[in-house]
Amino acid sequence: MPDLTILGAGVAGLAVATELTDRGVHVAVIDAGGGPGEHACSWWAGGMLAPWCERESAEEPVLRHGQAAADWWENHGADVTRGGTIVVAPTRDRRELDRFGRRTSGFETIGGNEIANLEPDLAGRFNQALFFRDEAHLAPRDALDTLRSRLIGNGVEIRTEEAEPGPGMIDCRGLAARNMLDDLRGVKGEMLILHCPDVDLSRPVRLLHPRIPLYVVPRGNGIYMLGATMIEASERSRITARSLLEMLSAAYALHPAFAEAEVLEIGVDARPAFPDNLPRIRRRGGIIHANGLYRHGFLLAPALAAQVADLAIAGERPEFCDEDIG
Repeated sequence: MPDLTILGAGVAGLAVATELTDRGVHVAVIDAGGGPGEHACSWWAGGMLAPWCERESAEEPVLRHGQAAADWWENHGADVTRGGTIVVAPTRDRRELDRFGRRTSGFETIGGNEIANLEPDLAGRFNQALFFRDEAHLAPRDALDTLRSRLIGNGVEIRTEEAEPGPGMIDCRGLAARNMLDDLRGVKGEMLILHCPDVDLSRPVRLLHPRIPLYVVPRGNGIYMLGATMIEASERSRITARSLLEMLSAAYALHPAFAEAEVLEIGVDARPAFPDNLPRIRRRGGIIHANGLYRHGFLLAPALAAQVADLAIAGERPEFCDEDIG
């Protein structure tokens, strides 16, 4: 019999299972979908390990805890690319670049020649950028598969079945836990996977725009993930025409060759979030709830997992806690 059972095999559940297993705890994982896949919002993540950029709109713990994420993922077998992040804006929107710089840290301002040295395909298109040298990215689906494979290799059983939370369980089910966490809400995210071999980018690029900022994340072999939207809605099946149009228009503004890209996938899902968009760990009735990663799944899952393990093993009160945990 396992010491603890984890509900959910998205990024939160797999990270928690990994952290507990690392500390010698015998765990089992239950996921109705059988593990990583389209049913989990982490399947549609950008995979940017970008704590300094995220600080533009996120609370301080995202920056502090997120700085350790790249090391954690690399130590657990994920292929992490440490190339930094470039943030640019069209000339007419230069004030957006200035605003972004005022709200963040850990960057250097670079000019056109430096942009061209880092990303030749952006040469001549932008004459100023912010370069966050210490940021990284990974391929989310590969990283999830790596964690799952490592867990199975360590004897962890991952069962496909429906299960209700009970004592001795750690609930990492995301929005499926809304009936037990009444302040949890869904934030809709929409993304595209494009094949565009005529564009060659080696690191994430963020294009700032007053209405819909865009990030482009390279996946290799001419494949890119485009993301942008954060819509206060739990609907998770259809992209809006406006979002599709604006993401593609922004990609074209970054590089005209994106107009000839093939659309491989359109992803839509709802991210679980609490009012301040920070995660929460709560213990109620013998159940530990770990939830609310919002758009910071791969960035904050390692910190969330470590705090869950500290609570489950040693009874330590997590930083990501807003109530008496008993």
